[in-house]
Amino acid sequence: MSTGTSHPGRDRRVIVVWMVTSVALFLVMVTLGILMRLAQGDVMAITPQTFYALMTMHGLGMAGTLFSAGIAMVWYVAARHARPSRLAMWIAWALFLAGGLALLAATLIGKFAAGWYTLYPLPFLKATWPGWSTGLTIVSLMAMGVGWLVALLDILRALAVEHGIARMFAWDRFGAGAGREAAPAGVLIGAVCAVAGVLGTIVGAASLMMYLFQWFAPATQFDPLLLKNSMFMFGHTIVNVAMYCGIGVVYELMPGFTGRPWKVTKTVAVAWNATLAFILFAYFHHLYMDFAQPVTLHVIGQIASYSSAVPATAVTVFGLGGQLHRSGLRWSFVPAAFTLGILGWVLGGITAVVDSTIAVNLVFHNTLWVPAHFHTYFLVGFVLLLFGFVHHLLGSRAERLAKSGLVVMLTGGYLFVLMFFLGGLWSVPRRFASYQAIPYPDLVAHATRFAAWGAVGGSLFLLGALLYAASLVTGRQPAPDREG
Repeated sequence: MSTGTSHPGRDRRVIVVWMVTSVALFLVMVTLGILMRLAQGDVMAITPQTFYALMTMHGLGMAGTLFSAGIAMVWYVAARHARPSRLAMWIAWALFLAGGLALLAATLIGKFAAGWYTLYPLPFLKATWPGWSTGLTIVSLMAMGVGWLVALLDILRALAVEHGIARMFAWDRFGAGAGREAAPAGVLIGAVCAVAGVLGTIVGAASLMMYLFQWFAPATQFDPLLLKNSMFMFGHTIVNVAMYCGIGVVYELMPGFTGRPWKVTKTVAVAWNATLAFILFAYFHHLYMDFAQPVTLHVIGQIASYSSAVPATAVTVFGLGGQLHRSGLRWSFVPAAFTLGILGWVLGGITAVVDSTIAVNLVFHNTLWVPAHFHTYFLVGFVLLLFGFVHHLLGSRAERLAKSGLVVMLTGGYLFVLMFFLGGLWSVPRRFASYQAIPYPDLVAHATRFAAWGAVGGSLFLLGALLYAASLVTGRQPAPDREG
């Protein structure tokens, strides 16, 4: 940490707390997801009101938890190359935890069930849940958003102070400074993630302020289309940024296993700056079904969706190949989890691009293909990067147990997402608490079967995750000042 903080032990402590909180909440969200698939598979009975409350908590909680974990991963990288504030991270963690607990109360106790995007005006339209749960949901999301802004803005401050704006975005690769050493790749990706995360969160905060205003003054009305678009921009951006946060850790840590630097070339600089530009408009593919909007937005959505997927994916896959090829790498848990996580990200990204194609989206939009693609790049993508990072952070020596957990997670995870993909190909609708009311017996039979097997896959994944968690406890190194 030549340019980083002078207190690596204290930095490690704050990140460990963030990771423990994130992994614990993640396991709770996985459990809720399994319960929903069991209900859809007619294995257990859940009332529609409870199902949609679980769905809301699962979606909001999972997105918020993984984005929060991604921010902590970026802070870890920033602390190796700059001096971000630990106080800011503790404040952000407190807001994240408070918001998460409040959201659990609003959904599991208050039965708030407007879905994970909470699209306007659903929180206020013929709600079957008490008004306090709507207000508590809004406040909980705002609390988490403030925490994210505190952390992300401080990361940007620290990187800018240490490296300068041009260097941290690798713009110096194209000017007079091209001959000098570039900032590390983790700095570039961290800066891209922080900027996109800040912009997405600000849009979400502005939308939630309007939600809160209507909650206080129910007679108030806002433009549903405008608020729907802004909430999609917020939600779509943060879930994509979370993935890129994980990729940044791979760039940062993989060279330590291969013994090769991961250099920031002009190509890498262009790719990640282009990703920053495109990711802010890729959410337009969520607007295809809104016939009231200009066709131009739909065209931009398809172009931006394709464009946002290519640059970062291409340089990362080729860069990872360059890292691994004839490197003599010992396949311990961390590089294995990183490599398999990149594979899951690529597979999920490809299927997302397929769905973002207008002609395909007209058929797939309201089917299980949609949860299939984002569960792929999260469950067998980002989560594996996260677990690899935590394993490295804690210095776990329980390699055999961790790898056993990884095999079980991969088996269960891919079985789980496969059932979603098959459901999409069969046009099984998403967001149904039960398939029994569908007037097509053959479709009901397949949908129910896919859901039941999906629950099996989810349960296997959870078992693997618990084995992995056990490896962290049994194999942890007692090294308080370890830099990672």
